[in-house]
Amino acid sequence: MVRTGTPAGPGGDGGTTPGPLLPAAVHPFPDLLALTPEAVLERYRQQQRADFEAAFRRLREGGGMLPALPALRAALALDPGNPVGRNAAPDRMQALFTELHEHVMAHPVWVHPFFRRFFDAAMTRDQAARFLCHYLNQVKNTRQCVALACGRFHSLAALPFGPLNEAVSELVQVVLAGLLADEYGTDGQPADRGATLAIDELVNKRTHIVLYRQLFELLAVEPADQDVPFLPEVADNVLVQRLLAGSGAFREIEALASVGLGMEWGVPTIFSLLLGGLLRLAGREGLAWTPRHVEVLSGHVRQDVEHAIAVMVATALLVQDEEDVEAIRNATNMLMASRYAMMSGLYRAVFGEPCASIGELDLAQRYRVADRRIADALREARTRVPTDRVPDHARWSSSDHVPFVFA
Repeated sequence: MVRTGTPAGPGGDGGTTPGPLLPAAVHPFPDLLALTPEAVLERYRQQQRADFEAAFRRLREGGGMLPALPALRAALALDPGNPVGRNAAPDRMQALFTELHEHVMAHPVWVHPFFRRFFDAAMTRDQAARFLCHYLNQVKNTRQCVALACGRFHSLAALPFGPLNEAVSELVQVVLAGLLADEYGTDGQPADRGATLAIDELVNKRTHIVLYRQLFELLAVEPADQDVPFLPEVADNVLVQRLLAGSGAFREIEALASVGLGMEWGVPTIFSLLLGGLLRLAGREGLAWTPRHVEVLSGHVRQDVEHAIAVMVATALLVQDEEDVEAIRNATNMLMASRYAMMSGLYRAVFGEPCASIGELDLAQRYRVADRRIADALREARTRVPTDRVPDHARWSSSDHVPFVFA
């Protein structure tokens, strides 16, 4: 499934050497296996910047954002002085993207020691299988956070746009519903299917969970062995994501930032590193892999580019001032810190070796969490988790430890 030759992937970041090339159906960087983790991250930085710049250039050429958003344009015609019109200016959106994208992509989580080691395939087949089982608990729940965030944008939501609140809410719902359709495999349903659709077509979808379980086929992990109890760090990350997305303790703009900017931009990097490690392991162990086995990893790499652009547009429409920008940064900091702690917990569980927590890093001040709402919310949320979900539940649910470094 690989071919040899000179790497010819996009970007001019360096860090490549001649080696096996991947087919386009597997990864957009044919020379993925010749890159370092830093080079993978840098290439995505460059690619995402280029994608956003191209998207905004097309907006300018087409007369701005409003021609692309006819429903919002119609609402603005009834209230032309509404601040959402200013928020929709392409130059403003692009400046906001540049600032927030740099903030997210420079966080240390995207090249966490776990991802580095996994990408090098410095693990056994059993260790890789152990990771996939534990990480499945994370994958099962991420998409529900998008649904929670979508539910925050309703007709009674406290948005700052007065008579345009409902129009803005509707636009955000459409963006998040698009993400959910991809996650649940429900996009592209015919509107005129009528009574001819069978029940199995209604309820059986190729969700991301179904695609993820195809990874187990590569490593011959039996269905009965795939679902395991939660590691405390994975449970914490699931709860943090759900709290940011769905709890009234956090603003709507924080919910949107948590499921968009804090997830979509960095995921292509980490899924690429996981993909590379599995392909190296398969080559070493003589495992016959096909694009179907790694479809969930390949698909995220491509899909999340589109998701990130859509969610960035929706987020930018909500930003009124620097306080909103800071709220977005803080929400992403909470999310990235929780993911870092999860990956450190996975490192210890998978490899049986110590791994530094985020609190042991010399974490830059800009990545420290600015308030403690999330700490109290997380501790309380732990107590509502059924005792059979997390081993040593009593210790975990009563612990004062939280996966954040506070400012």
